[in-house]
Amino acid sequence: MRLVREALRERALLLGNAPHLAGALPFMVPAYGLRGRLVDTWALGVGLAAYDLLAGGAGLGRTRILGRAAALAGAPGLARAVNRGGRSADLVGAVRYVDGQFDDARVAVALARTAARHGATVLNYCRAGGIERAPASGRLAGVEVEDRETGRRIAVAARCVVNATGVWVDELRRLETVAAADMLAPSQGAHLVVDRAFFPSDVAMLVPRTADGRVLFAVPWLGRVILGTTDTPRADRPLDPRPFDDEIDFILREAGRHLARPPTRGDVRSAWAGLRPLVKPAGTVRDTKAVSREHAIVVSPHGLVTVTGGKWTTYRAMAEDVLATCMRAALLPTRPAGVTRHLRLVGAPPRSGPMVPLTAPPGLHLYGTEAAAVAALPGADRTIVDGLTEAMVRFAVRREFARTVEDVLARRSRHLFLDASGAMACAEAVGAILAEELGAPFDATASTRAFTTLAAGYRLGPSVAS
Repeated sequence: MRLVREALRERALLLGNAPHLAGALPFMVPAYGLRGRLVDTWALGVGLAAYDLLAGGAGLGRTRILGRAAALAGAPGLARAVNRGGRSADLVGAVRYVDGQFDDARVAVALARTAARHGATVLNYCRAGGIERAPASGRLAGVEVEDRETGRRIAVAARCVVNATGVWVDELRRLETVAAADMLAPSQGAHLVVDRAFFPSDVAMLVPRTADGRVLFAVPWLGRVILGTTDTPRADRPLDPRPFDDEIDFILREAGRHLARPPTRGDVRSAWAGLRPLVKPAGTVRDTKAVSREHAIVVSPHGLVTVTGGKWTTYRAMAEDVLATCMRAALLPTRPAGVTRHLRLVGAPPRSGPMVPLTAPPGLHLYGTEAAAVAALPGADRTIVDGLTEAMVRFAVRREFARTVEDVLARRSRHLFLDASGAMACAEAVGAILAEELGAPFDATASTRAFTTLAAGYRLGPSVAS
């Protein structure tokens, strides 16, 4: 209950602070057969009504139970029947509720830029390579960082060091304490992206219980549809995890059962995976679906503050808890709490300004002076790929810390995750613009080659290596 309340509160704050990057998205949960009519629809409807009550004034819309005709009208891509144990079950209705959605790449960049605007020094392509200690006490006194572009190593003094490195927190903890035990039980989630023709709706679909008990969703996102997700335990922590073959097969099989037009491997525009930093419970982890999504904060005897777990949507609450912990441990001076609750992110329109639905093609979603800044740059009228102009690439370099082709096509926009082949096709053009902006020693050929090698792994062939 506490986690749900926190997530609902933070959802409302993000919608208010970044309306250009986050918005409401209706979800539809289809029900099939007699069980669907008598059990699933009403049980889920009651549960989601309780969810609405928890949201209170921060709710985005009331949960409704729909009949078959209304369900098909709202989500025409739904299958009209599914096969269950060799028997066909007809669509009898759906439960419709409203949740939130945001452009994760743009929110990450906006957060970094907002921090910089308020005095933070933001470093890109710097790696924490060691821990600095005070000679007398052995307490942490800073971090040694490596500039990955030049190889230069720099000692950065700090009164407080926070380890917020996601699934890699244990690696950094072992720089301080070699024998530190794992805090995490990483879980992999795989996703496949297909054209909107497979689910031509501005409503998302959620199947809470598939044939083997896992969840399936089809979510309209930036002009495409995301199919997913899996929850697979993973012992290693690769920088660029790839979907396992059985994950791909599961998503395609279940999507084929619940969509009127079943997708195949050849229809997948991009296949990718991410790692969830789940806090490791006591004992052996066999099923990461049962592991809590709450965050944990630990302060080591030498003063290293580690935060892990949690969810993207509760990032602000996690940061607030970290700072409170640092102040209680006398690692930082005491300051008022809650100062970021209503802090607008860089690029946000006025509070009465427009919102761009995230079902539209990808873009930088800029307003006011920032949109004017892009319009004034060379190439504002030259489109490189849907949703990305030459001027936007220049803006990503000048204002958003972009240094590589991958930065532009995967981290400042999500083109790689939406259409791997399309991103590869425009990589050379992006590299040429970066060369003009960055000058020497930027190597456009090497950056383009590195990106196309990466992007090739996002395309599905007969099989995908793990």
